Amino acid sequence: MLFKEFGNKNMPVIIFIHGGGLSWWSWKPQIEALKEDFYIITPIIDGHGDDCDTTFLSIKDSAKQVIKYIKGSCDGKVFAICGLSIGAQIVVEILSEEADITENAVIESALVYPIKMAIALTVPVYNMCYRLIKKRWFSKLQAKTLNVPAELFETYYEESSRMTKESLINFTISNGNYPMPESLCNTKAKTLILVGGKELSVMKKSASLLHETIKNNVLKAIEKSGHGEISLMYPDKYITLLQQFFYK
Repeated sequence: MLFKEFGNKNMPVIIFIHGGGLSWWSWKPQIEALKEDFYIITPIIDGHGDDCDTTFLSIKDSAKQVIKYIKGSCDGKVFAICGLSIGAQIVVEILSEEADITENAVIESALVYPIKMAIALTVPVYNMCYRLIKKRWFSKLQAKTLNVPAELFETYYEESSRMTKESLINFTISNGNYPMPESLCNTKAKTLILVGGKELSVMKKSASLLHETIKNNVLKAIEKSGHGEISLMYPDKYITLLQQFFYK
């Protein structure tokens, strides 16, 4: 896992963890808006972008790498950890393993209900269709599903096409097979849970379960919003939500 850093090291630390198929660049608007007041750290998840040569293993492994970084480089605690999709699942895992590692957390579109059918189909489907990730037309369909802004498509296409089949399979299985950690209820982080009003019912169920499990949290359903749309397509609104939540 690679870590990119922006801003003043003397300011409070915010960690942004990207979604699947994306990388640190998906947080550029947030970085630009917040780097004067915060020290921004954006991990590049194994198997993605500039770290495509490192095989993605699991959400738990990724969480352990972020925890190790925080303990080694941030005195063991940060101001906030924010994540989208699988990045949000990594945040959930971090909170479940280290109850006092962050003051605030933002969990956007995190799946915590395993999808058995998706897991069963992953290996045979990718064995047949892996070559499609290098096709522009297929990448455009994926980008639309992920709500990748048009101006970021070329970067998305170039980087997603470099992901190895092994990382893609591990990533999909880990994402679809991630259960709610029992120890999440112990987290001390004040948490903002975000879910899109147009997301699948399993994502809304996941948001509700997170809301029931985390003691100190606010759940916001964003009307007319799809998966990850609020942070990717409307970063100004996302930043406003963060600022209001942090200083509430």
